[in-house]
Amino acid sequence: MPGPAPFDTILLLTGSIEAAALAGVLTIRNPRIGVRHVASLSELNALDAGELARSRLIGFFTDVIVPPRILAALGYGAYNFHPGPPTYPGWAPAHFAAYDGAATFGVTAHVMVDRVDAGPIVGVEWFCIPPGTDAARLEQLAFAALARIFWNLAYALTQDAALVTQPISWSGVKGTRRRHRNLPDVTAAAPMARRA
Repeated sequence: MPGPAPFDTILLLTGSIEAAALAGVLTIRNPRIGVRHVASLSELNALDAGELARSRLIGFFTDVIVPPRILAALGYGAYNFHPGPPTYPGWAPAHFAAYDGAATFGVTAHVMVDRVDAGPIVGVEWFCIPPGTDAARLEQLAFAALARIFWNLAYALTQDAALVTQPISWSGVKGTRRRHRNLPDVTAAAPMARRA
């Protein structure tokens, strides 16, 4: 009976600008691994079973929800880099943190599972929110933190072993597009003033 397909491809599910930078980081860590950019659900659905069996998927700052059948077909798993901490799963975490007047924020790397932002956590970076930070600036700070955590995990992501999970759980109410539409404006014109 043949063994698993050899790991030879990382599928980067992200924007084109991010993909170029992240691919460079990954190929420095392991020049033998191929990196392929996929930007949409339709591009994911177009991948054949053989390629998925040889691949690991990495989602970075993406709103694409990966279908369970794709997750199951990936031979080397899938990881997501979420622009919020475990206490703010789901959609637009910076906006919900701004509305809540949070004092701290962060980013999370986790295993992708059938439910959004519910998989085992492989990395977290926390930071204090500077006074007067609005949701737009908080998103920028989160993006920088995501880049740092990606850099720290890049070598492990290019190896065929699964990443080590941490004893950290998701918590908080999951952000959704519907909940986000009902929030008052917490963008650049509305700095975080609710914090005590």
